[in-house]
Amino acid sequence: MTRNLLEEKLNQKQILISDGGMGTELEKLGVISDSGLWSSDALLHHPDAVYDIHRAYLEAGADIITTATYQANPLFLKKRLSISTDKPLITKAVEIARRAKSDFGRDHPKAQIPLIAGSVGPYGAYLNDGSEYTGNYHLSKNEFKAFHLPHLQLLKQAGVDFFAFETVPNFTEVQALVELLRDNFKGVSAWVSFSVNHAFDLCDGTNLEQAISYLNQVPQISAVGVNCTDIENIAPILDRIKPLCQKPIVVYPNNGDDYDSSLGKWVSSSNKPKFTDITSNWIDKGAQIIGGCCRTTPDDIHDIFTVVHSDRVFA
Repeated sequence: MTRNLLEEKLNQKQILISDGGMGTELEKLGVISDSGLWSSDALLHHPDAVYDIHRAYLEAGADIITTATYQANPLFLKKRLSISTDKPLITKAVEIARRAKSDFGRDHPKAQIPLIAGSVGPYGAYLNDGSEYTGNYHLSKNEFKAFHLPHLQLLKQAGVDFFAFETVPNFTEVQALVELLRDNFKGVSAWVSFSVNHAFDLCDGTNLEQAISYLNQVPQISAVGVNCTDIENIAPILDRIKPLCQKPIVVYPNNGDDYDSSLGKWVSSSNKPKFTDITSNWIDKGAQIIGGCCRTTPDDIHDIFTVVHSDRVFA
């Protein structure tokens, strides 16, 4: 992991396609019995389903697949499970992704080799109360470092290609993650994807321009962007990010469905835009890594693929 594989891949291709939702795909299959554990529950009891979803995204045209470790911080797993299974579970998640990557390469020898992003969720995911969408938690920088370090170490040891710091709503936490990279993972790259509020600032209120300016100065950060926001927010967010960001921009929104808190479930929207209709506009506005988050599917990723690489054929 001393090479910046994400940067190399971006140099090879102007636009990269990331994968889509994992947890909601597992939910469709009915293999999540403990909603608090989310995709970690499938890693424990239905690992083949995780493999199948990785393969589906690769077959759809994804250049990047993301490990099912967003919520699988060792402290979270120790808190949720009666026995400490953090190391084998995180290792298993990476091994499943690597097997999917290897099998895909075997079946498509002319395809470019995909990358594996090690998913690292924010402290709010550990709290399991939705605070990754508010940023309403307060730890010191050193406390954030102590929380995230074991997760990063396990992902690195298992062999991810880079880290994906996802849905991060808290600027102090961003700084802690950057300092962990600098001090403990020299030569390892990462992207930072923010969780933003309705004003398109970080959910904790930090000005987006301040956060981007900070990350512009960090060599190990290979891309900056947003995820887990409404699909219709991406164009105005790109308008705001592009003039300031000196890094490639990554965007992976939700699919446009609405979450009804009174019903406790997602409700499909008939008016949501399609990825086929808006991906070109995002590229024009500066997006270089494009994928999906909650409720997005392999079909959505294939729609992005159709727009970005319509002339690319697997053999």
